[in-house]
Amino acid sequence: MSDTPFQITPEIVAEHGLSPSEYQRLLKILGREPSFTELGIFSVMWSEHCSYKSSRVWLKTLPTTGKQVIQGPGENAGVVDLGDGDAVVFKMESHNHPSYIEPYQGAATGVGGIMRDVFTMGARPVANLNALRFGAPEHAKTRHLVDGVVSGIGGYGNCVGVPTVGGEVNFDAGYNNNILVNAMCVGLARTDKIFYSAAKGVGLPVVYVGSKTGRDGIHGATMASAEFDDKSDEKRPTVQVGDPFTEKLLIEACLELMEKDCIIAIQDMGAAGLTSSSCEMADKGGVGFTLNLDHVPQRETGMTAYEMMLSESQERMLMVLKPGSEAEAEAVFRKWELDFAVVGETTDTGRLIVTHKGNVEADIPVTTLANSAPIYERPWFPTPVPKLILPEWVPAPNAILDTLKTMMGGPALASRRWVWEQYDHMVMGDTVQRPGGDAAVVRVHGTQKGIAVTCDVTPRYVTADPEMGTKQAVVETWRNLTAVGADPLAITDNMNFANPERPEVMGQFVGSVKGMGEACRVLDYPVVSGNVSLYNETNGVGIPPTPAIGGVGVVPDVSRMADIALKRENDLLIVIGREAGHLGQSLYQQHATGKLEGAPPPVDLADEIKAGRLVRTLIREGKVDTVHDISDGGLIVAVAEMALAGNIGAELFAYEGRLPGYAIWFGEDQGRYVLAVDPMQAEEVLERARLLALPARIVARTGGDAISLKGETTLSLADLRTVNESWLPGYMAAVQA
Repeated sequence: MSDTPFQITPEIVAEHGLSPSEYQRLLKILGREPSFTELGIFSVMWSEHCSYKSSRVWLKTLPTTGKQVIQGPGENAGVVDLGDGDAVVFKMESHNHPSYIEPYQGAATGVGGIMRDVFTMGARPVANLNALRFGAPEHAKTRHLVDGVVSGIGGYGNCVGVPTVGGEVNFDAGYNNNILVNAMCVGLARTDKIFYSAAKGVGLPVVYVGSKTGRDGIHGATMASAEFDDKSDEKRPTVQVGDPFTEKLLIEACLELMEKDCIIAIQDMGAAGLTSSSCEMADKGGVGFTLNLDHVPQRETGMTAYEMMLSESQERMLMVLKPGSEAEAEAVFRKWELDFAVVGETTDTGRLIVTHKGNVEADIPVTTLANSAPIYERPWFPTPVPKLILPEWVPAPNAILDTLKTMMGGPALASRRWVWEQYDHMVMGDTVQRPGGDAAVVRVHGTQKGIAVTCDVTPRYVTADPEMGTKQAVVETWRNLTAVGADPLAITDNMNFANPERPEVMGQFVGSVKGMGEACRVLDYPVVSGNVSLYNETNGVGIPPTPAIGGVGVVPDVSRMADIALKRENDLLIVIGREAGHLGQSLYQQHATGKLEGAPPPVDLADEIKAGRLVRTLIREGKVDTVHDISDGGLIVAVAEMALAGNIGAELFAYEGRLPGYAIWFGEDQGRYVLAVDPMQAEEVLERARLLALPARIVARTGGDAISLKGETTLSLADLRTVNESWLPGYMAAVQA
């Protein structure tokens, strides 16, 4: 064993993110002091980011199987059957800490990393999405972070040539010192051409391909598993640097080689780089690995074994090839001007043995390394269930249409066009529904079939009630997919929380998993991949709990879809679903009172299923081609968004019922859709809803160039569009004070 360069002290152990008890566990496993390289290897493999040591016990309770699921959690990405031999491959992952420290590269490499997770499985990436959470607009860093993150996402995705088709951008003071950047990628593969990471077989060549290894990203996984403090800017060297042009070459080279019969196993070098990829491949295949780091392509001189094993340089893959196929594989990668090197082989020893310059730098049992991280059952207590806020408790500050104009011209509801127009959402030519609607739709090339994709979560709901708020996030994606005419298939998740060592934070996480599990089981909407990001806090102040949900569905025929744009004058707008004027935790409550209080709107899963089936059926029968689910801001905001999307106005009918008008227009009751229906078909739609015991009523008639409501001044679409689309560009163009 190579000598350590210096004595391993308690301070060095702490710098590696290991607690004293974890270090004692390491010593017991090895039966000796680790080398410095071994200490680094254990530190990244036992990091929260790689081991899920605080969350695994709860994640196991989630539903992950179903008749359509080909591969659930445990691989690089989830795989779901689309029929006809097609499969959709997808995952969402966080790059929060790097993006706060270095927004452009943090966001760019988040996009690159999630695409590698997808094409590693044999899928061609066809769509990217992102869920972004920034601090309050007035915070000193927000504008800089928005600019860097959006530029990084666009700069990477646009260069690679994969369309960015959807996502979320939100502002909240809870993210002032710890933004969230969650990246999602969706790819297409053939069901008989799915590739996995298990390196089965002995004496097989282990091959390194892609970019050269540098010193960027060393201890990135450890950094992503720790909270921030006032010195967080000093962690800038742990942020990876991406090259989208190399990523494009790597995609094409890997997919070309996958067409040949050469690959036994393949793994992206993501978090923890060469360490995690080699360890996970060996463990899943039940073999050992020998790695000779002398052969690793390097772009910097004098790199140590420690640095090479922990580097998170981007655009790199590890493969195990069939014997004798090295020359054929090398020819492919040389053609694409990428590095190719045989760096080791599989063995029957069950150990990961790393050598460098003739010295053994690490000798660790593979299974132990991959599976020995401590699993914590953290103490937790449930979030107190808040009281229901009755509609009468929230005052009406202004006229309905004046309030609508003000809210849609503010940061919560303003158009995100400034963001998504910086992304190439039409590249590849198969995007048939672009950003700005409920869900994007990408055609399966050469067919009439489409993949619908969306991501969503409402953190203010989750903060108030983690279980109900996360249940709502799941059904919101389910409704978004339904609203375009898709059958919801499965989800990926990105669980962003603060320090799990605090019982109240762990309680948020537990409640969130319970809510997700219940919704997914009832909706037959399994979790097939995901990511947990903990310790999202600075100086002890945590982010709001943010379990982002990415949903994927299939549109059987893209000629029978719906979108949110009004298309005809004199259509009737029908709202389907129960209305209770729920204003607790609503944007209207925040606008009217300056605070958020009470319980979030409850979710009725049985009603969700009935309404969803009805909406999908009406779309496929050709009776409806304009649908919008009701979410932030309530019914009137949904109608306004439909009017702006189609540039057709609407006459809102006065509400005559027991609830206050402002509650019925701005209430955020769940399980509701607005449908634009031909007047000749309206009674049929209402009757079909009634047969399912679903409330339904006519709320407006389309036409003109304004939104009108009896007794109020008309709001022109031109004025509404001006305030709605000017806030974000105006904010970004303003000179920072």
